[in-house]
Amino acid sequence: MKHVLIALLRWIVVLLMPVVIGLLVARVMINAWYPRFEYARPDFPPDRYGFTAEERLELALVNIDYLNRPDPPDVAIAMLQELRIPGTNRLLFTTDEIRHMIDVKQLTDALWRVLAAAAALLALSLLALLARRETRAEGYAALFGGGLLTTGLLTLLIIFVFLSWNTLFVMFHNAFFQPGTWTFDWSDSLIRLFPERFWSDAGVLLVGGALAVGVIVMLVGFGLGRRARAARRAG
Repeated sequence: MKHVLIALLRWIVVLLMPVVIGLLVARVMINAWYPRFEYARPDFPPDRYGFTAEERLELALVNIDYLNRPDPPDVAIAMLQELRIPGTNRLLFTTDEIRHMIDVKQLTDALWRVLAAAAALLALSLLALLARRETRAEGYAALFGGGLLTTGLLTLLIIFVFLSWNTLFVMFHNAFFQPGTWTFDWSDSLIRLFPERFWSDAGVLLVGGALAVGVIVMLVGFGLGRRARAARRAG
């Protein structure tokens, strides 16, 4: 295998590793287990406007189900448009909230497509390196490098989160949504269901989970590479 191709495959693995790990952990988190876990925490703030814990969880799970539906956003959104405030006939979400949730699903659907493409390209590149004995060490080095890059980037992100979580939260939303379309009143249902604490805890779990996976990948790559070098010396 030509040196240029080997180097290209190695860099594909290294550079895509943070993308795949980060999006994979996010994909795992956007499921029913997270609101169940978060709302059950004894120090999670109750809704000041009247949702019970059970109502809050039930409504949150509908939103999670909406995001995980295979239907396009403009079709799946009907399940949110039909929701009512418990005990009343009033719509749960305003027009602006519905519009934002369409934007959110458009974003998450796009991210999952990116995840699938990046994971496939990473896997094929890594398999190409590991399939041949003469390039196997490059595959191990790519694993180590990808894990190291992931760990380094997330360490910087952790520092930034602790220094200014609010700034990061605003930057993220302004990067993916039109300014003014994602801010709501404290009494709006989206804020009541998903207050700031919900997102800050999610950020900690997301970064922490991705960091743990990055460290594991780095250690696996290091260990396999070390064993391969020892085998070559012994042979």
